[in-house]
Amino acid sequence: MDLAIPKLREGSFFPALLEPRRRIDQALWAVIGQAWVSGVSTRRVDQLVKALGSESGISKSQVSRVCAQIDEYVAEFLGRDLSDTWYPYLWLDATYVPVRVAGRVVSQAVVVATGCSVEGKREVLGMAVGDSESTDFWTEFLRSLRQRGLKAATGQNPAGVALVVSDAHEGLKNAVKAVLPGAAWQRCRVHFARNVTSRLGSARSKPVNALIGTVYAQTTPEAVKEAYHQVSASLEASFPDIAAMLHQAEPDLTAFAAMPYEHWRKIWSNNPIERLNREIKRRADVVQIFPNRDSATRLVGAILVEQHEEWQHGERRYLSETSMRKLVHTLHRQDQPGGIAQDARPQLIAARKEHTP
Repeated sequence: MDLAIPKLREGSFFPALLEPRRRIDQALWAVIGQAWVSGVSTRRVDQLVKALGSESGISKSQVSRVCAQIDEYVAEFLGRDLSDTWYPYLWLDATYVPVRVAGRVVSQAVVVATGCSVEGKREVLGMAVGDSESTDFWTEFLRSLRQRGLKAATGQNPAGVALVVSDAHEGLKNAVKAVLPGAAWQRCRVHFARNVTSRLGSARSKPVNALIGTVYAQTTPEAVKEAYHQVSASLEASFPDIAAMLHQAEPDLTAFAAMPYEHWRKIWSNNPIERLNREIKRRADVVQIFPNRDSATRLVGAILVEQHEEWQHGERRYLSETSMRKLVHTLHRQDQPGGIAQDARPQLIAARKEHTP
């Protein structure tokens, strides 16, 4: 129904009964925002609005204004407190999206942190957009997580981040050492395989990577160590460069072996966060070029909120409660007696009560 509203010289004749975007319009705006976050282009959003009965459709600028409301809950999500639980595992990675900065289209790094809590649930912990994966940028990002309550392991309190999983980017490695000094670092085995391929070429690298893969087929820490040394020794004659890479990277590629066997497949690579990055890229490709960093933060943040809620409510535990208890005992043995029990065990007891029928 179209209503004519009288225009006055002073004041307004707009009645309270016709509050802007009340009921139907609010629902329409929610549909527009969700469609945009789901990867629908602004042109198709216009077609969607017309299909819903609005002959005038909606312009790109109007879509942007509607989607700006997403900023509120994205900011709340990315700034939420992290001190209410303990995250023993932390995955870090970055992807790149085109953003218009100072009149130029440049590639901007989108860094994402995901973690597994002591309850065995995956969570999105944070994200940021910056110029590159420099040491300063990664350090600032990790410090922001610490300020929000992410715990770092120490000698007196090992109930912090026990293992960080990432690629071997130098800036990221330096930041982890500076901000999370008590955490072990697991170098992603998939990224290492790519490094081998780039060094040898695709044809020559296949048997080498297959041989290295036998290290990850073992079932005990002792067997992993023995297989690693055998593989390194067997490559010294034919591929000395790869053997040298293996010798240098041994503590980083085998850090997973210190954790419970049930966790190995989940923590020896960055695959969990790589899948999330592919979803970010898929939806960012629809936008093509972000007009500014805020719009990139808005879309990526909304995607992360959606994924976080799905992990929390739509899937079973990423790591079982039994295996998480094994992790607590493993870390308890590695550190001084009594160090981890005070922080971790009450949270495990609370988690059991919550999930017991």
